[in-house]
Amino acid sequence: MRILIFISWLLFYVSFLLVMRKMWTGKYVRSPLARSLFMNMETETETPGYEAQQWYHCSPDLLGERVRSVFVQSRLDEETLAFLQKSEEKSSWLFTQLYHSLFSTIFSPIVSRTSINGFLGRGSMFVFSKDQFRRLLQIEPDWKGRRMLDLGAGDGGVTEVMGCHFNEVFTTEVSTPMKWHLQRKSYSLLGVDEWHRTGFQFDLISCLNLLDRCDEPLKLLRDIKKSLVPGTGRLILAAVVPFQPYVETGKMITETRTTDQFMSVC
Repeated sequence: MRILIFISWLLFYVSFLLVMRKMWTGKYVRSPLARSLFMNMETETETPGYEAQQWYHCSPDLLGERVRSVFVQSRLDEETLAFLQKSEEKSSWLFTQLYHSLFSTIFSPIVSRTSINGFLGRGSMFVFSKDQFRRLLQIEPDWKGRRMLDLGAGDGGVTEVMGCHFNEVFTTEVSTPMKWHLQRKSYSLLGVDEWHRTGFQFDLISCLNLLDRCDEPLKLLRDIKKSLVPGTGRLILAAVVPFQPYVETGKMITETRTTDQFMSVC
């Protein structure tokens, strides 16, 4: 009986999504699952390589003179393309998407979005490939630094890209499920309120898509500055624009609608 009810519910849900596809365009579909399925069906005939290539195109002439001189143009390399293809493949796994959607619907009132992604093993962030990271810092493949810190490391996917260049890798994370991922990868975890009081100074601190998730972003930047090795320490900062915070843990809770991202090395 339970199997029959589940199959009936599944058929109803799929039928509902197909009906919604005829009624709405992709930008008006609010459900992440429905939007994903819709966009997947709409782009089946498109060439993904050409569209993805445009994401890495920037016109330096529109940048200020100071920024233009240090701007590093990224490109669609093999590692990035592999990530995009894998993501596109996963988006077509109907039953996996249904399970994720059902899990998120049930637990979203009591569990943060980040923790739900940690439980489901999804939401891994891709900011740059290994080659893009080296070009950004202007380092050789065999370059090694002493110590780095990845703030808000998530599941450690981006940490892996950077960590191979450092002898000691430290991370911070609020979400408990994400902490489990970091511990499985043997990264040292520091407390989110204590990392800047350890006395450590870091050759590199990464702050990737974190400023709009922090209730005190200016204080965070001041703490980062104090924790870098004087003179040679570097900060990799990525932020979404326009800046519209969504803080899961802290004083401020607002909705986020992001349209673009910039990244800089200081």
